[in-house]
Amino acid sequence: MDFTFTEEQQAAAEAARAVFADVPPDGGVPSPAIGIDPVSTDVDRDLWQRLAKSDLVGIALPEQYGGGGLDEIAWCLVLRESARVLARVPLLETGAAALAIASFGAEELRQRLLPEIAAGRLLVGVAAQGRTGHEPADEAVTAEPVPGGWSLRGAQTGVSWAPVMDLVLVPARGPEGTLLLLVDPRGAGVTLNRQVSTNGELAGELVFDGAVVEASWQVGDAAADGANWRAVRGRLIVGVAALCLGLGEAALRLTSDYATKREQFGHPIATFQAVAMQSADRYIDLRSMEVTLWQAAWRIVAGVELADRLPLDADLATAKIWSAEGVRAIAATAQHLHGGIGADLDYPLHRYHAWAKHLELLLGPAAAFEQELGDLLAEHQL
Repeated sequence: MDFTFTEEQQAAAEAARAVFADVPPDGGVPSPAIGIDPVSTDVDRDLWQRLAKSDLVGIALPEQYGGGGLDEIAWCLVLRESARVLARVPLLETGAAALAIASFGAEELRQRLLPEIAAGRLLVGVAAQGRTGHEPADEAVTAEPVPGGWSLRGAQTGVSWAPVMDLVLVPARGPEGTLLLLVDPRGAGVTLNRQVSTNGELAGELVFDGAVVEASWQVGDAAADGANWRAVRGRLIVGVAALCLGLGEAALRLTSDYATKREQFGHPIATFQAVAMQSADRYIDLRSMEVTLWQAAWRIVAGVELADRLPLDADLATAKIWSAEGVRAIAATAQHLHGGIGADLDYPLHRYHAWAKHLELLLGPAAAFEQELGDLLAEHQL
């Protein structure tokens, strides 16, 4: 395997870096009152349009639908850059939903939606947290067949940016397997309850009480083994890992810069052995996060199961474990080495800490994926 990025992938990262170059460290919004009020009532629409004009919103979509024609690795590179500045845009959610439509959707659905997504005119979310955030998302909603479509009952919580999304991709348990359905979060039979995520951003709970979804909004066929939803979840996992990596790199850089300027006993604290050792440990975390991310992303792009390796799910679990544990450790060390200024709302580190906790628990904590990995090892007698 070759982890060297192609010229096109590197160009995507450079284009993203240029777009995010003028995004302020405070996100251009007030500091979050975590758990009380969202920091804003909308995504950064101006930034979203600039990303679309740079062909980055649909970077991994086929060119025939207005996309960039690249792959999930390029998408992850863009996500990594977005996390360095904590960009308030739904690149993760809309990207994962768009890739699902491109992979499994009918041609009519692709032609109708993908150009709109790539142009930045359509925001699509993903319901990936289940009813409580601690259970499989594909078991939270049931779909009963009705003339011309499906009737949904159940709930999905913690749907990022749900109040401002145009559509949300919802996994639902049908009589023949797991369905992927595109739902209007403000449609009939859907109750949208506003929520505030751990990072202070807007989210929502979707409660379905007989909401009818026309068959034309179904993405792919029902999969008895949940394969379609697993593919969406896999892309979300590598996307979250890319966000954790970018955030961790920015937080460690912020800490390193501070440690070289902050003096104690007449010397920069960066020269103290304890500080240097903690920073070195976090750098090792970053490199581990990076290699497990690209391993999982490469497996997704390769699209084949390797005879001498565990299934893709094992690499995905490994990437999520390292990203969750790594971003938590980096945020904690950054706060510790900054001291009191790390919690100052006029200094950007508190936002990185809040986002780190949000990403650590998104899709499930490290412990849940450790159990998943353990089950795979036991199944394959390793």
